[in-house]
Amino acid sequence: MQERLQKLLAQAGYGSRRACEEFIIAGRVRINGVVAELGQKADLSTDKVTIDGKALPRAESLTYIALYKPRNVISASEDQERQTVRDLIPLEGHLYPVGRLDYDSEGLILMTNDGDLTNKLTHPRFGHEKEYRVLVAKRPAEEQLATWRRGVILEDGYKTQAADVRFESTSGKGAWVRVVMGEGRKRQIRETGKLIGLPVVKIIRMRIGTLRLGSLKPRQWRYLTAEEIASLKGEDVPKMPVAPRTRKPDYKKPWAAADKGAPAKKPWLKDKDKDKGALKKPWAKEKGPLPKKPGKPSKKSQT
Repeated sequence: MQERLQKLLAQAGYGSRRACEEFIIAGRVRINGVVAELGQKADLSTDKVTIDGKALPRAESLTYIALYKPRNVISASEDQERQTVRDLIPLEGHLYPVGRLDYDSEGLILMTNDGDLTNKLTHPRFGHEKEYRVLVAKRPAEEQLATWRRGVILEDGYKTQAADVRFESTSGKGAWVRVVMGEGRKRQIRETGKLIGLPVVKIIRMRIGTLRLGSLKPRQWRYLTAEEIASLKGEDVPKMPVAPRTRKPDYKKPWAAADKGAPAKKPWLKDKDKDKGALKKPWAKEKGPLPKKPGKPSKKSQT
Protein backbone atom coordinates (compact mmCIF):
# COMPACT_ATOMS: atom_id res chain seq x y z
CA MET A 1 0.00 0.00 0.00
CA GLN A 2 1.36 3.40 -0.98
CA GLU A 3 1.83 6.04 1.70
CA ARG A 4 3.18 9.58 1.66
CA LEU A 5 6.95 9.69 2.08
CA GLN A 6 6.88 11.85 5.21
CA LYS A 7 4.57 9.31 6.87
CA LEU A 8 6.87 6.40 5.97
CA LEU A 9 9.88 8.29 7.32
CA ALA A 10 8.03 9.14 10.54
CA GLN A 11 6.94 5.52 11.02
CA ALA A 12 10.57 4.46 10.57
CA GLY A 13 11.50 6.71 13.48
CA TYR A 14 13.09 9.69 11.72
CA GLY A 15 11.02 12.24 13.64
CA SER A 16 7.73 14.00 13.14
CA ARG A 17 6.10 14.29 9.71
CA ARG A 18 6.93 17.97 9.67
CA ALA A 19 10.63 17.23 10.26
CA CYS A 20 10.57 14.50 7.60
CA GLU A 21 9.17 16.95 5.06
CA GLU A 22 12.35 19.00 5.52
CA PHE A 23 14.43 15.91 4.66
CA ILE A 24 12.49 15.53 1.40
CA ILE A 25 12.79 19.24 0.52
CA ALA A 26 16.55 19.06 1.19
CA GLY A 27 16.87 16.25 -1.38
CA ARG A 28 18.04 13.67 1.18
CA VAL A 29 15.31 11.14 0.25
CA ARG A 30 15.28 8.93 -2.85
CA ILE A 31 12.74 6.49 -4.30
CA ASN A 32 14.35 3.69 -6.35
CA GLY A 33 17.44 5.86 -6.80
CA VAL A 34 15.60 9.00 -7.92
CA VAL A 35 15.50 12.11 -5.72
CA ALA A 36 12.03 12.33 -4.20
CA GLU A 37 9.76 15.35 -4.17
CA LEU A 38 7.34 16.53 -1.52
CA GLY A 39 3.92 14.93 -2.04
CA GLN A 40 5.20 11.67 -3.53
CA LYS A 41 4.07 8.28 -2.27
CA ALA A 42 5.80 4.91 -2.07
CA ASP A 43 5.17 1.32 -1.05
CA LEU A 44 7.98 -0.21 1.01
CA SER A 45 6.99 -3.70 -0.14
CA THR A 46 7.90 -2.84 -3.77
CA ASP A 47 9.86 0.44 -3.64
CA LYS A 48 13.30 1.12 -2.20
CA VAL A 49 13.22 4.33 -0.18
CA THR A 50 16.50 5.72 1.15
CA ILE A 51 17.49 8.68 3.32
CA ASP A 52 21.11 9.78 3.08
CA GLY A 53 21.76 6.51 1.23
CA LYS A 54 20.33 4.34 4.03
CA ALA A 55 17.33 2.21 3.08
CA LEU A 56 14.18 2.43 5.17
CA PRO A 57 13.51 -0.84 6.97
CA ARG A 58 10.11 -2.44 7.10
CA ALA A 59 7.85 -0.84 9.65
CA GLU A 60 8.98 -1.55 13.22
CA SER A 61 6.62 -2.41 16.00
CA LEU A 62 5.81 0.78 17.87
CA THR A 63 7.53 1.27 21.22
CA TYR A 64 6.63 3.72 24.00
CA ILE A 65 8.92 4.29 26.98
CA ALA A 66 8.82 6.70 29.93
CA LEU A 67 12.32 7.68 31.13
CA TYR A 68 13.54 9.73 34.07
CA LYS A 69 16.26 11.87 32.46
CA PRO A 70 18.92 12.82 35.01
CA ARG A 71 20.85 16.08 34.94
CA ASN A 72 23.83 16.43 32.59
CA VAL A 73 22.33 14.10 29.97
CA ILE A 74 21.35 15.51 26.57
CA SER A 75 17.83 15.03 25.15
CA ALA A 76 18.91 13.58 21.81
CA SER A 77 19.23 10.20 20.12
CA GLU A 78 22.97 10.57 19.48
CA ASP A 79 25.91 12.84 20.33
CA GLN A 80 29.62 12.29 19.85
CA GLU A 81 30.75 13.89 23.11
CA ARG A 82 27.96 13.79 25.68
CA GLN A 83 25.75 11.03 27.03
CA THR A 84 22.25 11.00 25.54
CA VAL A 85 18.88 9.72 26.72
CA ARG A 86 19.10 7.03 24.03
CA ASP A 87 22.24 5.68 25.73
CA LEU A 88 20.19 4.98 28.86
CA ILE A 89 17.85 2.49 27.14
CA PRO A 90 19.61 -0.77 26.09
CA LEU A 91 17.14 -1.75 23.36
CA GLU A 92 17.57 -2.32 19.63
CA GLY A 93 15.81 -0.22 17.02
CA HIS A 94 14.94 3.44 16.59
CA LEU A 95 13.88 5.45 19.62
CA TYR A 96 13.65 9.23 19.74
CA PRO A 97 12.85 11.68 22.57
CA VAL A 98 9.59 13.58 22.26
CA GLY A 99 10.41 17.25 22.72
CA ARG A 100 13.37 18.52 24.68
CA LEU A 101 14.45 18.84 28.29
CA ASP A 102 17.42 21.08 29.05
CA TYR A 103 20.82 19.53 29.70
CA ASP A 104 20.81 20.68 33.35
CA SER A 105 17.14 19.83 33.96
CA GLU A 106 15.70 16.44 34.87
CA GLY A 107 12.48 14.47 34.87
CA LEU A 108 10.07 12.83 32.44
CA ILE A 109 11.05 12.12 28.83
CA LEU A 110 8.90 10.09 26.42
CA MET A 111 10.92 7.87 24.06
CA THR A 112 9.18 6.37 21.03
CA ASN A 113 9.42 5.50 17.34
CA ASP A 114 5.84 6.65 16.69
CA GLY A 115 6.28 9.71 14.48
CA ASP A 116 2.57 10.54 14.44
CA LEU A 117 2.42 10.72 18.24
CA THR A 118 5.65 12.74 18.32
CA ASN A 119 4.12 15.30 15.98
CA LYS A 120 0.92 15.46 18.03
CA LEU A 121 2.75 16.05 21.31
CA THR A 122 5.26 18.60 19.99
CA HIS A 123 3.28 20.68 17.48
CA PRO A 124 2.30 24.05 19.04
CA ARG A 125 -1.28 23.93 17.75
CA PHE A 126 -2.10 20.94 19.99
CA GLY A 127 -0.97 22.78 23.14
CA HIS A 128 -0.30 19.73 25.31
CA GLU A 129 0.42 20.71 28.91
CA LYS A 130 3.73 20.08 30.62
CA GLU A 131 4.07 20.21 34.39
CA TYR A 132 7.25 21.06 36.32
CA ARG A 133 8.44 21.30 39.91
CA VAL A 134 10.80 24.27 40.07
CA LEU A 135 13.14 25.11 42.96
CA VAL A 136 13.88 28.84 43.12
CA ALA A 137 16.63 30.41 45.22
CA LYS A 138 14.33 32.90 46.98
CA ARG A 139 10.89 32.70 48.52
CA PRO A 140 8.58 34.27 45.92
CA ALA A 141 6.30 37.21 46.55
CA GLU A 142 2.75 37.01 45.27
CA GLU A 143 3.47 39.84 42.83
CA GLN A 144 6.32 37.81 41.26
CA LEU A 145 4.10 34.74 40.85
CA ALA A 146 1.33 36.89 39.34
CA THR A 147 3.81 38.26 36.77
CA TRP A 148 4.90 34.71 35.91
CA ARG A 149 1.26 33.67 35.46
CA ARG A 150 0.49 36.54 33.07
CA GLY A 151 3.59 35.96 30.93
CA VAL A 152 6.86 37.88 30.54
CA ILE A 153 8.82 39.24 27.60
CA LEU A 154 12.03 37.26 27.13
CA GLU A 155 15.34 38.71 25.98
CA ASP A 156 14.63 37.82 22.33
CA GLY A 157 11.35 39.78 22.47
CA TYR A 158 9.03 36.76 22.71
CA LYS A 159 6.18 37.09 25.24
CA THR A 160 5.45 33.85 27.03
CA GLN A 161 1.91 32.54 27.24
CA ALA A 162 -0.11 32.57 30.44
CA ALA A 163 0.84 29.72 32.80
CA ASP A 164 -0.50 28.13 35.96
CA VAL A 165 2.07 28.94 38.66
CA ARG A 166 1.50 27.94 42.29
CA PHE A 167 3.61 28.14 45.43
CA GLU A 168 4.16 24.64 46.82
CA SER A 169 6.50 24.65 49.83
CA THR A 170 9.56 26.31 51.32
CA SER A 171 13.04 24.78 51.04
CA GLY A 172 15.69 26.48 53.14
CA LYS A 173 15.95 30.07 51.90
CA GLY A 174 14.19 29.11 48.67
CA ALA A 175 10.91 27.49 47.66
CA TRP A 176 9.35 24.88 45.38
CA VAL A 177 6.94 26.21 42.76
CA ARG A 178 4.59 24.16 40.55
CA VAL A 179 4.46 25.38 36.91
CA VAL A 180 2.02 24.10 34.25
CA MET A 181 2.27 25.49 30.71
CA GLY A 182 1.35 24.63 27.15
CA GLU A 183 4.59 25.72 25.48
CA GLY A 184 8.26 24.88 25.95
CA ARG A 185 10.83 27.23 24.46
CA LYS A 186 14.48 26.53 25.15
CA ARG A 187 15.42 27.47 28.75
CA GLN A 188 12.12 29.32 29.11
CA ILE A 189 11.62 28.57 32.82
CA ARG A 190 15.16 29.56 33.77
CA GLU A 191 15.04 32.80 31.79
CA THR A 192 11.63 33.69 33.18
CA GLY A 193 12.81 33.13 36.75
CA LYS A 194 15.85 35.30 36.14
CA LEU A 195 13.78 38.18 34.71
CA ILE A 196 11.33 38.30 37.64
CA GLY A 197 14.03 37.98 40.31
CA LEU A 198 13.64 34.27 41.14
CA PRO A 199 16.83 32.46 40.08
CA VAL A 200 16.08 28.82 39.25
CA VAL A 201 18.10 26.16 41.05
CA LYS A 202 16.43 22.93 39.88
CA ILE A 203 13.77 21.82 37.39
CA ILE A 204 11.97 18.45 37.44
CA ARG A 205 9.40 17.67 34.73
CA MET A 206 6.53 15.73 36.29
CA ARG A 207 4.05 15.37 33.42
CA ILE A 208 3.68 15.46 29.62
CA GLY A 209 0.02 15.67 28.63
CA THR A 210 -1.63 12.81 30.52
CA LEU A 211 1.63 10.89 31.08
CA ARG A 212 3.10 11.23 34.59
CA LEU A 213 6.59 10.58 35.94
CA GLY A 214 5.19 8.50 38.80
CA SER A 215 7.69 6.63 40.97
CA LEU A 216 10.55 6.54 38.45
CA LYS A 217 14.00 7.48 39.75
CA PRO A 218 16.86 9.07 37.75
CA ARG A 219 18.00 6.77 34.89
CA GLN A 220 15.06 4.40 35.38
CA TRP A 221 12.63 3.66 32.54
CA ARG A 222 9.50 1.62 31.88
CA TYR A 223 7.11 0.70 29.05
CA LEU A 224 3.86 2.63 28.84
CA THR A 225 0.62 0.78 29.51
CA ALA A 226 -2.08 0.42 26.83
CA GLU A 227 -4.22 2.88 28.79
CA GLU A 228 -1.43 5.50 28.86
CA ILE A 229 -0.79 5.17 25.11
CA ALA A 230 -4.48 5.50 24.27
CA SER A 231 -4.80 8.54 26.53
CA LEU A 232 -1.82 10.29 24.89
CA LYS A 233 -3.31 9.65 21.45
CA GLY A 234 -6.70 10.96 22.53
CA GLU A 235 -8.34 7.58 22.00
CA ASP A 236 -10.89 5.88 24.20
CA VAL A 237 -9.12 4.25 27.11
CA PRO A 238 -9.89 0.51 27.13
CA LYS A 239 -11.82 -0.50 30.22
CA MET A 240 -11.04 -3.66 32.12
CA PRO A 241 -13.99 -6.06 32.49
CA VAL A 242 -15.60 -5.95 35.91
CA ALA A 243 -16.32 -9.26 37.62
CA PRO A 244 -19.96 -9.73 38.72
CA ARG A 245 -20.62 -9.03 42.37
CA THR A 246 -21.43 -12.00 44.56
CA ARG A 247 -23.50 -12.02 47.71
CA LYS A 248 -21.40 -12.20 50.83
CA PRO A 249 -22.16 -15.06 53.20
CA ASP A 250 -24.00 -14.27 56.39
CA TYR A 251 -21.38 -14.88 59.03
CA LYS A 252 -23.75 -14.05 61.85
CA LYS A 253 -25.85 -17.12 61.04
CA PRO A 254 -23.65 -19.94 59.75
CA TRP A 255 -26.68 -22.00 58.85
CA ALA A 256 -28.15 -19.28 56.61
CA ALA A 257 -28.43 -20.32 52.97
CA ALA A 258 -26.32 -18.47 50.36
CA ASP A 259 -29.31 -18.31 48.03
CA LYS A 260 -32.00 -15.90 49.16
CA GLY A 261 -34.71 -18.16 47.72
CA ALA A 262 -33.74 -21.19 49.82
CA PRO A 263 -35.26 -21.33 53.29
CA ALA A 264 -32.84 -21.19 56.15
CA LYS A 265 -32.67 -24.37 58.23
CA LYS A 266 -31.28 -24.93 61.63
CA PRO A 267 -29.30 -28.15 61.91
CA TRP A 268 -31.34 -29.56 64.79
CA LEU A 269 -34.76 -29.12 63.14
CA LYS A 270 -36.23 -32.20 61.46
CA ASP A 271 -38.18 -32.28 58.21
CA LYS A 272 -41.97 -32.16 58.44
CA ASP A 273 -42.44 -35.62 56.93
CA LYS A 274 -40.79 -37.26 59.94
CA ASP A 275 -42.48 -38.25 63.16
CA LYS A 276 -43.88 -35.39 65.15
CA GLY A 277 -42.20 -36.94 68.06
CA ALA A 278 -38.80 -36.06 66.62
CA LEU A 279 -36.67 -34.28 69.10
CA LYS A 280 -36.15 -30.57 68.70
CA LYS A 281 -33.05 -30.53 70.80
CA PRO A 282 -30.31 -33.08 70.33
CA TRP A 283 -29.69 -33.35 74.03
CA ALA A 284 -33.36 -34.13 74.93
CA LYS A 285 -34.28 -37.76 75.72
CA GLU A 286 -37.09 -39.68 74.08
CA LYS A 287 -40.64 -38.99 75.26
CA GLY A 288 -42.09 -41.24 77.93
CA PRO A 289 -42.46 -41.49 81.70
CA LEU A 290 -39.30 -40.65 83.45
CA PRO A 291 -38.13 -43.22 86.02
CA LYS A 292 -38.60 -42.17 89.62
CA LYS A 293 -35.60 -41.67 91.74
CA PRO A 294 -35.23 -44.26 94.44
CA GLY A 295 -36.36 -42.75 97.72
CA LYS A 296 -35.53 -43.59 101.28
CA PRO A 297 -37.33 -46.63 102.60
CA SER A 298 -40.31 -45.79 104.86
CA LYS A 299 -40.60 -46.93 108.45
CA LYS A 300 -43.58 -49.15 107.57
CA SER A 301 -41.57 -51.11 105.04
CA GLN A 302 -38.92 -51.70 107.66
CA THR A 303 -41.34 -53.38 110.03
